[in-house]
Amino acid sequence: MRNVLALVLTVGAASPAFAASGPFLSLSNTNFVVLLAFLLFIGILLLVKVPSLLGDQLDKRAEGIQTELDEARALREEAQTILASYERKQQEVKAQADAIVAAARDEAALAAEQAKEDLKASIARRLAAAEDQIASAEASAVKAVRDQAIGVAIAAADKVIASQMTATEANKLIDAAIADVDAKLH
Repeated sequence: MRNVLALVLTVGAASPAFAASGPFLSLSNTNFVVLLAFLLFIGILLLVKVPSLLGDQLDKRAEGIQTELDEARALREEAQTILASYERKQQEVKAQADAIVAAARDEAALAAEQAKEDLKASIARRLAAAEDQIASAEASAVKAVRDQAIGVAIAAADKVIASQMTATEANKLIDAAIADVDAKLH
């Protein structure tokens, strides 16, 4: 209250009304009337306790701001906790993904080795089958050549024998062959 009164007196003393001629404390002096109205207004404000009401409202506002700050701090701490949780989960997921990738690489390497071994075995089987086919074809060719040679030899022997043998010698050979067959069958 003293501060307000000191302010009013300072403003009033610095006004041009003190510099004017004539009585200051007269109702015809507008400056004096304005000063009286201002003092009356300040008095009414003090009587109604406006400064304490303003102080209470400012205190309430400060409490509201403090409450909001506390809530914001709590939300921030909760957000940091959630962020840390998600970062841990992300690291765990990354570790799992790395493990899965490593396992997949190992499996791929094993599968490649198995495929190489299977391919070698398949090639060996095919080579063996090809060698068997070649041997069979070779045996077939040898048999065909032998059969042809036997056929040619028989034909040549037939011509030679036919030209040198007589009918009686042929009959003797036939009888000997029949006896030989008869002896082998019985």
